[in-house]
Amino acid sequence: MSAALALAVVAAACFGLALVLTQFGLRHMRAADGALISIPTTALLFWALAPFVIDFAGFELTAAAIFAAVGLFFPAAVTLLTYEANQRLGPTVAGALGGTAPLFAALAAVFFLGERPTPLTAAATLAVVAGVAILGWQPARWPARFLLLPLAAALLRGLAQVAIKLGLTIWPSAFAASLIGYSASVLSVVADARLRRGRARGRVDRRGALWFALVGLGNGAAVLSTYAALARGTVTLVAPAVASYPLFALLLGALLLKEQRITPRLAAGTTLMIAGIAALILGRAP
Repeated sequence: MSAALALAVVAAACFGLALVLTQFGLRHMRAADGALISIPTTALLFWALAPFVIDFAGFELTAAAIFAAVGLFFPAAVTLLTYEANQRLGPTVAGALGGTAPLFAALAAVFFLGERPTPLTAAATLAVVAGVAILGWQPARWPARFLLLPLAAALLRGLAQVAIKLGLTIWPSAFAASLIGYSASVLSVVADARLRRGRARGRVDRRGALWFALVGLGNGAAVLSTYAALARGTVTLVAPAVASYPLFALLLGALLLKEQRITPRLAAGTTLMIAGIAALILGRAP
């Protein structure tokens, strides 16, 4: 389990970094246009590495179909929702609310994978929910409906982890899962771009494109690390560890973003949420 935890923490760090870097990209380009750069960039890198990494002799059609189905909404739809949430709420609040993914992942793992929650899991879940409530109770800053953006992303991310775990039991290749998933996500963001063709679109700015390419690499590393962790550990162990990325977003945001301030409310909500996630991890560790 130690390897799974280590990989999950690496994924959390990469997700947190990507969330903060997104803020730099959003200064030059819109969220949807940024996704059209970040996701294909990562997919191309995965394809370039595939001949040297994947053992195609182990190919399993059922697993590939699962990876592709997940890829249609993760990371594509999750990326779009996260970018919009980042733009509306800022990286720390968006990341913290996105950290509720393990709640959805745990519920799905109970129903589909037969994993059984413990009393500690229930207590930790309450701590996470309390942290989210504290973070979300700021009506003067933005409309409450914006909270649905990171929460929807969290729901999709949680469900994706359970589905990927199912696929990995058939074909235990984290790289194949990432490659196929990102390839399907490219189709999703291209389809989204075509649907937006009749509406006003932002121009492609070179600086924004560079930032979003870096965001894509960060998210790609995070997804690959997450899938590698899922190949080695349970969903109820990996999902909470990965969800600790708001802590990295909080710290990196305070260091890199001048406009990002750590308020008492923000600190209290994030601390509660991280404490709940830590309890989940400790409760599942051997």
